[in-house]
Amino acid sequence: MAKEEKFRSRAAYKLLQAVRKHGFIKPGDVVVDLGAAPGGWTQASRRIVGNSGFVLGIDLKPIEPIDLPNVRTVTGDVTDSQTIQQVKEFLPRSADVVVSDVSPNISGIWELDHARQIDLARQSLRIAISVLKPKGNFFVKVFQGDILNDLVKEVKQYFSFVKLVKPKASRAKSSELYVLGMNLRQLEQNKHR
Repeated sequence: MAKEEKFRSRAAYKLLQAVRKHGFIKPGDVVVDLGAAPGGWTQASRRIVGNSGFVLGIDLKPIEPIDLPNVRTVTGDVTDSQTIQQVKEFLPRSADVVVSDVSPNISGIWELDHARQIDLARQSLRIAISVLKPKGNFFVKVFQGDILNDLVKEVKQYFSFVKLVKPKASRAKSSELYVLGMNLRQLEQNKHR
């Protein structure tokens, strides 16, 4: 189905299903896609935002360009503090949504993989807080495990509505979940941007 619809990855359906159910990306939105390679979420986001929106895809690996005027892809590292500045330079305005499908290289040692995934989700949250406009939304991949609740508590400090989401396209036996944070609160540090 992904090939038929010209999506670069099956993961595009996870995002499309979650958006259909929770409405966190809308036509005309500015979207930042972290961990974007090979570009499936970038394509799915572009399909939703349409011609009036903008999508910026970022990944450690170069992403094959998506030949549309309101899509940009750049090589960047979510763990590098320079990435926030890089993102801001490419955006036409503050982002409405930050999505992150960033994943660590899987070692097979569950505790280590879980900890690395939560750390990447935290880095994605840090970027989201810096580039989102007030009332913006955040959607990030996590793995189930003992430190997931700490991350959820952290997301709740910044967003009015927080929910764990498991799209149907996510394999049932997979420990992969997504944390959805909607309606970024107007925090003191955000007011001075």
